Amino acid sequence: MSGKHILFATSEAYPLIKTGGLADVSGSLPAALKSLRRDVRIIMPAYRQAVENAGALDAVAELSVPGFSTSVRLLAGELPGTRVPVWLVDSPAHFDRDGGPYADRQGVAWTDNAARFTVFSRAVEAVALDRAGLDWRPDIVHCNDWQSGLVPALLSFATPRPATVFTIHNLAYQGLFAYLVFEQLGLPDELWTMHGLEFHGQVSFIKGGIAFADMINTVSPNYAREICTPEFGCGLELLLKHRADFLVGILNGADYSEWNPARDRAIARTYNAHTLQHKAVNKAALQRSFSLPARPDVPLLSLIGRLVEQKGFDLLLDALPKLMRHELQIVILGSGDKALEARLRTAVASYPRHIGARIGYDESLAHQIEAGADVFVMPSRYEPCGLNQIYSLRYGTVPLVRRTGGLANTVIDATETTLQNGTATGFVFDAATPGDLSAAVERALACYRQPRVWRRLAFMGMQQDFSWRQSAHHYIDLYQRASAVAASTPASTG
Repeated sequence: MSGKHILFATSEAYPLIKTGGLADVSGSLPAALKSLRRDVRIIMPAYRQAVENAGALDAVAELSVPGFSTSVRLLAGELPGTRVPVWLVDSPAHFDRDGGPYADRQGVAWTDNAARFTVFSRAVEAVALDRAGLDWRPDIVHCNDWQSGLVPALLSFATPRPATVFTIHNLAYQGLFAYLVFEQLGLPDELWTMHGLEFHGQVSFIKGGIAFADMINTVSPNYAREICTPEFGCGLELLLKHRADFLVGILNGADYSEWNPARDRAIARTYNAHTLQHKAVNKAALQRSFSLPARPDVPLLSLIGRLVEQKGFDLLLDALPKLMRHELQIVILGSGDKALEARLRTAVASYPRHIGARIGYDESLAHQIEAGADVFVMPSRYEPCGLNQIYSLRYGTVPLVRRTGGLANTVIDATETTLQNGTATGFVFDAATPGDLSAAVERALACYRQPRVWRRLAFMGMQQDFSWRQSAHHYIDLYQRASAVAASTPASTG
């Protein structure tokens, strides 16, 4: 296999649709691979929002789906802003609905998610085996998270077949469904074993990717090690340890054409590492946007993300009584757990001159926060990679993170030694406790009161290069390894 023809299967891709970092990766990595002369094509579900954002689309194929009575169409277009071809799997009964990719507007998971992503996976299988009438066969099928975890399992029965790569973006989301659901999906009976999709009496979509893919990767080297432990393995650590020789960590990259303060049209004033003084204009605009006093001297902290315990938002809320003893402001953008949303609203009401929040997600506002804040806080209990700390570095917004996953791989703690030798890029703390978070914030505030030291810290962050081009080269190496594994692996026989 040449490894040059890549089918990239994903459940979301920016700017078609986005719920989190997977969309950023799926919108950036294929474009980086294409710039390295790979023939890469994205395949994803034809959600209503994705179709609306895709621009011109042509119906190029119609497929029957084993186990389902309805056929699906493939709609062909290009990922907006790139020359990367996109195929949208058009099954209106499964994807043309009001709401998000995985849940309705109230955040309740779609009850037919197992069927929805089985239909999607079957369509990927057909394209991968050149059974869709497209006259194109990939060398590599690159699958992402549980929504495409069935694909490596299904392809394992085929000879010949393309090599498969499975990327774990977040192991906590596994696609677990009851055995009765498995019986309704029309999947091969041979997959219902402890060596296949069965997981404690349920069917696990993510296990399909882990057990059957030729190569597995996570989105940071540190997370690849962590998921082989009981603390982070989510019950799959023994399988992951068993497949450790086929598991690697590749750090996510940043799309600097999208996240660059020197060319960012969403912010009040563009700037670069040599014009950091213009960041003050963005800070004032951000304070106005969140109805906070426009005080240039007060450190402005920020958080963006899903309001869930994984992200450590509860740690920040628990730490507020102590943090509010200091002169500081905090802005937060996110949505998620309704209890945390309620606590956040209470905090805003209690400290209206110090805390501002928006429940929801706004891409332009996310850019404005990165440009206007002084500190970006990520107190995650676990973080496979994290992208906002990488964006923050480029925007001169000093990251303050917990030492876990990709956060540990991307931020160098500001100690006396690293500040002196010029390698520090942020603040890192260890324990997932309000006390450790508060102590890290206090270290950052002490540094902020030393303008020369703070400017140097921000400047060093802006010099870091986490571009996708570097990561894309690592993926090309991974594809070559997967091809070698596939060439030596016989088809599954059950």
